Amino acid sequence: MQTVPRAPLPLWLAVLVAAAAGPVLDAGFPDKDWWPLTFVGIAMVLLAQRGRRAGSAFLVGWVAGEAFYLVHVSWTALYLGPVPWVALSTLEALFWGVGGILITLAYRWVPRAFPTLLGRLGLLPVIVSGLWVLREFVTGTWPYGGFSWGRVAESQSLSPLALMVAWIGISGVSFVMVWLVAFLLELPGALDVRTVQRWLLAGAAVALVFAIPAWPATTSGSTRIAAVQGNGPAGYFDNAPVGAVFNSQVAETLRIPSSQVSGVKKVDMVVWPEGSALPDPTRDPDNAAILDALSRKFGAPFVVGTITSRDDRLYNTSLQWEAGKGAVDYYDKKHPVPFGEYVPDRAFWRPFAPQLIDLIGRDYTPGTRDNVFDVGGVRAGISICFDIVDDQLLTDMMRGGAQVILAQTNNADFGETDENQQQLAIARLRAIEAGRSLVNISTVGSSQIIGPDGRTISSIPPFKPGHMVADVPLGTTTTPATLLSRGIEFLVAGLGLFGLIVAFTARRGPLPTMKRPLPPRG
Repeated sequence: MQTVPRAPLPLWLAVLVAAAAGPVLDAGFPDKDWWPLTFVGIAMVLLAQRGRRAGSAFLVGWVAGEAFYLVHVSWTALYLGPVPWVALSTLEALFWGVGGILITLAYRWVPRAFPTLLGRLGLLPVIVSGLWVLREFVTGTWPYGGFSWGRVAESQSLSPLALMVAWIGISGVSFVMVWLVAFLLELPGALDVRTVQRWLLAGAAVALVFAIPAWPATTSGSTRIAAVQGNGPAGYFDNAPVGAVFNSQVAETLRIPSSQVSGVKKVDMVVWPEGSALPDPTRDPDNAAILDALSRKFGAPFVVGTITSRDDRLYNTSLQWEAGKGAVDYYDKKHPVPFGEYVPDRAFWRPFAPQLIDLIGRDYTPGTRDNVFDVGGVRAGISICFDIVDDQLLTDMMRGGAQVILAQTNNADFGETDENQQQLAIARLRAIEAGRSLVNISTVGSSQIIGPDGRTISSIPPFKPGHMVADVPLGTTTTPATLLSRGIEFLVAGLGLFGLIVAFTARRGPLPTMKRPLPPRG
């Protein structure tokens, strides 16, 4: 017999557990990287959601989300103060509240619609985990393109589960993580199953999740890449003189040993970070001349970041620069950050915080060009800063034939906070997911060259000028994650929503709840 779950916690305790779940979840992410705690945090959230009414379910979900994001994205307050930090955290927490209602309804309806062992141990964990991913999908796409930061899978870049992203992507790993926790939470109530069998089921579930083998990320040949971290004054509020960041990049580039400039070991391309080539060399003849001279000296193209203006619109742009030819290709960032790189509906939002809104004096326009360059015969996928969290952009790179990923970023506005390491963790997962080497190059750090297996090939200490030169393997594999693309996310989220709808239509009257569980038979 299966008991219909009542609220295991009174509301006051559920709220406290939800509030504690936020910091516990965050501890699974960088910089602490205590990744097992992510599972503990998920369990705390699910336990607090069970048996609630709609209003209290929303409250518990909102508290959990607020507690998580206030810790997880505290770096947004470094220069702008508490208003954007609290506003962003609260917006994301509202999605957690709505998602909490759906998860609570699943705990209420599924056992009534499917009052069997299969219903409780088979269907319920799948539906709950699907609804969790549905909430992550909504927060990552709405409003204004969403904010995908903080998906539970993004905590696993250094765990054995990191290898699973090549099979089922980041959303798929989130689904598996929540499924495992939800399944383990159901086992104590499975009174038809002997205690020994429950332990065996728990062990089998954990083994199944963590025994996934690495995808065979095949490579063919390599390209020698130099990546330069100038450590210049690249922050929005640094008030640096014009060209200061460009000069720091030039100075560090010239420190690359002469053996890498010519001869057998010469580099095939040089990569600079986001916003490193300012003023725009396509309009500034002095910067254009310097890039020409550097490209000629190295005998290699440069991939640099800048800000371009076309048709009275501003773009956050990556340029492929070749000596004597200038910009032979360019990519405009497709996912500029709302309220960071542009203000959507500025006239509506300005009255709420005019001083903060006016700080964002320029609005970047989302780009429309493909995000792959042909650099001397090597197909390089281009990612600019928060582009790295957009699943679709990774898919676009792979469809464009990318053999390596160049992830240019500028983390200067976040100082020595967790943001740098959180972004690097996502980049590491992207390398494994795509089966491609990835060059994560920042103005100030954290900069690393990461292999298709997630291994660090080379790195530069944060907040110090430096450069990396490495022979970077060129990927040839097509991983299941990139082949199926967002279909995985749609599938698992759809399973959750569809399962909830079916449970609603098929639910029966409440089953009797036993005050004392029967002992297992035999």
